[in-house]
Amino acid sequence: MRFDPNHLPQSVLDFLTERHLATLSTLRADGTLHVVPVGFSWDDRTKTARVITRAHSTKVRNLSSGTARAALSQVDGGRWLTLEGVARVANDAETIALAVQGYSSRYRPPAERDDRVALEIRVDHVMGRC
Repeated sequence: MRFDPNHLPQSVLDFLTERHLATLSTLRADGTLHVVPVGFSWDDRTKTARVITRAHSTKVRNLSSGTARAALSQVDGGRWLTLEGVARVANDAETIALAVQGYSSRYRPPAERDDRVALEIRVDHVMGRC
């Protein structure tokens, strides 16, 4: 089922706050998929999913080549959700703080890192069953 990111039903919003890991899919330079497990947070006000990671990770390298798309997929039994959109790497303190705050609220406070960046996905496509 497709959902309008601007009007997500409560069941989807609830699923996005429960403690579940997801997979993040990005494209390598050769066009193959890079899929890794991640924690993420959802900002319903801006329709943005955020992931914290280290600056020199493969996912950062894959998204640093300009405008790139990414997908986050979360599964729990028969419930699932995929968020897709344009992704960017953010290294400014404000965006990283938002990503850390979201991660802390959903999972737990992460360890401190000097090389932390945030991935922001402006979600324009949502599908799933919740």
